[in-house]
Amino acid sequence: MKAAGALVTTLISAALLLTACSEPAADDGGGDGGPAGDQEAGTASGGGEAGGGSITVYTSEPQEKIDEVVAAFNEGNPDVEVQVFRAGTGDLKARIAAELETGEVGADILLAADAPTFEAYKAEDLLLEYTPADADALLESVVDPEGYYVGTRVIPTVIAYNTGAVDTPPTSWAELTDPAYAGQLVMPNPDVSGAAAFNAAVWLLTDGLGEDWIRALGENDVLVAESNGPTSQAIADGSRPVGVVVDYLVRDLAAQGSPVAVSYPSEGVPYIAQPAAVFASSANPAGAQAFVDFLVSTEGQTLAVEQNYLPVRADVGTPEGAPSMDELHLLEVPLEEVSAEQGRAVDLFKEAVLP
Repeated sequence: MKAAGALVTTLISAALLLTACSEPAADDGGGDGGPAGDQEAGTASGGGEAGGGSITVYTSEPQEKIDEVVAAFNEGNPDVEVQVFRAGTGDLKARIAAELETGEVGADILLAADAPTFEAYKAEDLLLEYTPADADALLESVVDPEGYYVGTRVIPTVIAYNTGAVDTPPTSWAELTDPAYAGQLVMPNPDVSGAAAFNAAVWLLTDGLGEDWIRALGENDVLVAESNGPTSQAIADGSRPVGVVVDYLVRDLAAQGSPVAVSYPSEGVPYIAQPAAVFASSANPAGAQAFVDFLVSTEGQTLAVEQNYLPVRADVGTPEGAPSMDELHLLEVPLEEVSAEQGRAVDLFKEAVLP
C-alpha cells in the first residue's frame, strides 16, 4: 500500500501540473460583456443568436476533446471567444467555492461530470433557467425537468482489463473483491472525480453491493488514481491490469492500439450524463446558451459520437464498438437518493479503500 500511495502522490503532482498548464489567462472573469454581455440573466429559451463576446467554460472534459468542441462551435459562432479551464470536478467545485467567497463565479458555463453537483448549485440559485434548443429530441432522463441543466453524453463506468495480462476478465462488481485480484486493481478517486463520486453512491445504494462490497474492495489493495485518465493508463500499461473506468477511455485507447477491452458487469453499470449549465451570474448568457445548445445539437452530438461518447439523442448513432443503449444494463437509482447519499459514500470509500 505504501507503493500505491507513492504512485498516487506522483499522479496528483502530474495532474496539478497539467491543471496549471491549462489554466486560462488572468482575464477569465466570465466573459467580457461584449455585444450580448448586457443582457439580463433570467429565464430563457435556447436557439437564440450567440451575438459575440467572450465566454469561459469550466469543464472536466479531456483537453483534446474540449478543444475539438470549441473549434466546432466556433465554426458556426466565430465571434464568440471561448476560454477553457479544465480540471477534475472536485477541483472545479473547490475553485467555484473559493470564487463565491470573494465575489462571483468566474465561469459562464459548467460542463462536468455529475448531476448532484448541478442539483446543489440549482438549490443555491447559481444557475440560469433556460430551455436548450432541441430539448425534445434528447433522452428525457438527461433533461432537468426544471430546466436548469442538461446532460450532454451518456458515460457508463465499466470494468476494463489488459488483454495481454488477463485471459478471463471479471464479469461482475462482486468478483472484484475476490482475493485473486488483490494488488491488480485500479480506480479513480471519488474525492476528485465527479463520475467516481456518483458511482460510489450508486454502488452504496445497489442491492447486493452496498457498504459491505465497498469495504471488501478496500481489502484488495486497490490503487486509487487521481481520475479516470490515469486509471485507464495504468490498465493499458499493465501495471494494474484490471480497473474501474469510464467506457469511452477504453475505446480511445483500444483505437490507439493499446491492449485493453471492456467487461460489462452482470449487476449493471452506473452512468453519468456530464451535464452542462449556464451560471446565473454570466455576463454573456446569449453566448453561453449558444454553446450549450451546440453541445446537444445534431452537430454537437455527432462530434460526441466521433469522440467515442454515447450520445444523448437517438438520431446520431453510437461509436464503433460500443453497445446500443438497449443492450446496456444501466443501474438506475433515483437522483435524489444519489444526491442525499453521495457525501456518505465518498467518505466511506476514503475510509475503506484509500491508503
